[in-house]
Amino acid sequence: MAAAESKSTSYVALQIEHSLTAELTDIEKKLPVCHSAVITGEKMQKYLLIAIGGALGSIARYWVGSIITSKMGTSFPYGTALINITACVMIGFSLTFLANRASLSPAWGFLVPIGFVGAYSTFSTYEWETLSTIEAGTYMLGAAYAAGSFLLGLIAVWAGSSIAKIR
Repeated sequence: MAAAESKSTSYVALQIEHSLTAELTDIEKKLPVCHSAVITGEKMQKYLLIAIGGALGSIARYWVGSIITSKMGTSFPYGTALINITACVMIGFSLTFLANRASLSPAWGFLVPIGFVGAYSTFSTYEWETLSTIEAGTYMLGAAYAAGSFLLGLIAVWAGSSIAKIR
């Protein structure tokens, strides 16, 4: 599952990176000599936005999970289910909104879908990539990705748990 999560985050990051790179190219063309400092500054901004979003997403995940667990109990993972579903809404909204609003800086993509939603839940990235693959017309690939990620993730969790039980 970790490999799938890493690929998911990388896929979303590459989409946003592509938008940001195009914007940086325009900036570089306007600068006379010292454009490498702008690129370094933009890269630093990207990591700072991811870190801020990640911190806020982690706090939100803990807060939502704690509140739901205190109200609903632990007989079913209601908090995790709510987090995963709300994260899917957030990533679907934020990536679509950012893609359709050319006037917004692509840097927002680092703060919200990668930073905040990425820390809040990686399940949403998995679902977004599954949808994107299906919408691209590669239905079998989308189905294989969804089923394979679920099955391999379950096997990986079982394997990790089994290894931890070895004395």
